[in-house]
Amino acid sequence: MIYLNDRLVPEDRAFVSVFDHGFLYGDGIYETLRAYKGVVFKFREHIERLFRSASMIGLSIPMGPEGIERAVYSTMEANGQKEAVIRITVSRGPGPVGLDPALCPEPTFVVISNDFRKYPPRYYRKGVGIAVVNTRRNFRGALDPKIKSLNFLNNILAKREAIDRGAYEAVMLNYRGYIAEGTITNVFFVKDDILCTPAVDVGILDGITRRLIIDIAGELGIDVNEGRFRKEALYNARGLYFKHHNGSDAGGGGG
Repeated sequence: MIYLNDRLVPEDRAFVSVFDHGFLYGDGIYETLRAYKGVVFKFREHIERLFRSASMIGLSIPMGPEGIERAVYSTMEANGQKEAVIRITVSRGPGPVGLDPALCPEPTFVVISNDFRKYPPRYYRKGVGIAVVNTRRNFRGALDPKIKSLNFLNNILAKREAIDRGAYEAVMLNYRGYIAEGTITNVFFVKDDILCTPAVDVGILDGITRRLIIDIAGELGIDVNEGRFRKEALYNARGLYFKHHNGSDAGGGGG
């Protein structure tokens, strides 16, 4: 079952117009969330970020946080899910062809929930291959990474480059050559017993789980360096870790 606009509908009846500006132009936003034992992880923080993204592109979300929460849990319940990955999508909605947002009187709101599929155990035992790719992370002056935009072509190009090089995930640099993030992950690595991760001002998504890891590290007395790092910093790192923006994780190997 899919929650579409204001109701649950079967997947085979969950239709969106070909004139939807999310489809035509990538004009919209999203959040991906993880549910554990029937409870959505950091729900409030994700919804705050969803509304922040909406505000930054001048998009009106058709319901408040309480309504979104009801929609999310209704979708999970309809699908009989406790361990799930949920995606909330809000697009500009259908309207005539053209870039003017005013052409779209009503946004499109969608909630999709899928069963969570664990990563293979070997990912945790042996890690995964990574590649530092040539595709650069979007310049934040052109598209601010604080906006979780439906326009994901930058990340898709990086993912294709990683796949072509036999790697599981890409490490993207910013336009100045500093490590930014993966295609759907924040990057952490350990060097000289310090947990290192790119600073937000490098041009990355300020991941909710990223902040949680930094806070926990502080509570455990682990030094954290949020800074600017060249790709060479990864080559001699003791460990490299990718934290999925929705909370899943995997280790990395050289590539």
